[in-house]
Amino acid sequence: MAEPLCNAAVKKCKETMPQTPIFSSMLGSSCSGQVQPDMGERCVDPVYQDGNLVSGSLEALIERLVPTMDYYPDRTYIFTFLLSSRVFIHPHELLAKVGQICIKQKQQLETGTEAEKAKLKSFAAKIIQLLKEWTETFPYDFQDEKSMKELKEIAHRITQCDEENGTVKKIISQMTQNLLMALSARSQYQEIREKFRQPVTDKGTILKTKPQSTQKDILSVCCDPLILAQQLTYIELERVSNIYPEDLMQIVSHMDSLDNHKCRSDVTKTYNLEAYDNWFNCLSMLVATEICRVVKKKQRTRMVEFFIDVARECFNIGNFNSMMAIISGMNLSPVARLKKTWSKVKTAKFDVLEHHMDPSSNFCNYRTALQGAAQRSQTANSSREKIVIPVFNLFIKDIYFLHKIHTNRLPNGQINFKKFWEISRQIHDFLTWKQVECPFEKDKKIQSYLLTAPIYSEEALFIASFESEGPENHMEKDSWKTLRTTLLNRA
Repeated sequence: MAEPLCNAAVKKCKETMPQTPIFSSMLGSSCSGQVQPDMGERCVDPVYQDGNLVSGSLEALIERLVPTMDYYPDRTYIFTFLLSSRVFIHPHELLAKVGQICIKQKQQLETGTEAEKAKLKSFAAKIIQLLKEWTETFPYDFQDEKSMKELKEIAHRITQCDEENGTVKKIISQMTQNLLMALSARSQYQEIREKFRQPVTDKGTILKTKPQSTQKDILSVCCDPLILAQQLTYIELERVSNIYPEDLMQIVSHMDSLDNHKCRSDVTKTYNLEAYDNWFNCLSMLVATEICRVVKKKQRTRMVEFFIDVARECFNIGNFNSMMAIISGMNLSPVARLKKTWSKVKTAKFDVLEHHMDPSSNFCNYRTALQGAAQRSQTANSSREKIVIPVFNLFIKDIYFLHKIHTNRLPNGQINFKKFWEISRQIHDFLTWKQVECPFEKDKKIQSYLLTAPIYSEEALFIASFESEGPENHMEKDSWKTLRTTLLNRA
């Protein structure tokens, strides 16, 4: 079993970025390092502090992206710039500018000395490597015809550098094939859109009859908190695997036009983000439904304690998103008001969980636990200890505030690249965590229940809650009366 997070050391995550293996046989050793290039007069305006690029014009940053005969950009820079550039320029426009620089450099080599002409093959390999990293990390940048056209144009120009043995052409062909496969896989995923469960709103039957004793609930499907936590983790990892860096960057690229008060509802501009956000909400409502629809107080108490244990197991696994969803479900008013039920619950473990998710000091306790999980993941020997699933809502808000606190451009008009270094670091951490292969075997029966079991609307939850434990004050009595009238009229 994975080491509990509370015992993991709290250290800052190692800040690395994804790297694509280089064509070592073609590129040699001169272009694989992280040496700052001697760009001469090519880039006169990037500003560096302590050796780190902190700002520059869009044109200068683009030029730093494009390899030369003697230079290959740092992979961290490639990831950060390609991720953040979409805030300022469309991918197909960026490709066009990259192509123009490539053509200019190629022409200079072709008309230069014999020694420079001999370096055409090495130059071509570097351009291919850049395109390979681009297409593998951000394949969705090439979903439209304009981007594919620009890619093909650059590829056509580069293949002319190695027409004798056709090595470059073969590599480009394989790169294009892999790109098309990646785009096809994403397209198929979006076509098979999940049929979102619609909350059960017509609970007129609740007013007339109690649920049958044979009615299935989560305990009849899985009574082991650890196994259920593992299946929730399986679903989480499956969902996050379909979230890509460009999806997350839309939070920034669309933010300027958003109302501050609509941060969480409007930033989910892609299906993948919406699906993951909906999963959290559905899990919270499922927890509340499972608790509120239980008729007998003793069984209802058992259900509450069961979900507390599931949330605790999620915490130990490193699945903070499911843990938060479960806690949120138990804190919904229809569940929280069940005082007679909660009086029988052993709440010590629940108090510990709520302490970890205490919102004070910007969720300081949760962030400490998250750092512990990240540290454990880095030193883990087993895939079980590598799991880190952050609370997605808080992750989104962190990016949101990073964007709002820091401007995209400095007063001199240069791009505030220091801001995008930090945003890309956070997004890269998320990408690293989502790539972990789930170590738990899929249980179709349990997952089918979790994903398809009926869930109550908030209105239906209150009805079930009031039927389990009657209203205790004038406000609750008025709410109960209004709900009954509304439901009977609807029926």
